[in-house]
Amino acid sequence: MVEAESPFRPREKLLEKQRYFQNIHKHTYLKGPFDKVTSVAIPIALAASSLFLIGRGIYNMSHGIGKKE
Repeated sequence: MVEAESPFRPREKLLEKQRYFQNIHKHTYLKGPFDKVTSVAIPIALAASSLFLIGRGIYNMSHGIGKKE
């Protein structure tokens, strides 16, 4: 007879977490502690850096900076 393998986490802990997450009335992708960083801060940082680089490129082109002779 094969022994039953113990679960990774105790059932009570899983039920407790499940109850906690189901009672939060936020968007599902913002529920965890690090989810705000991954789904809000990173896209904002990408958008800001790309806008900065585009702006710098337009400035450099309009002032002739970095032009090859």
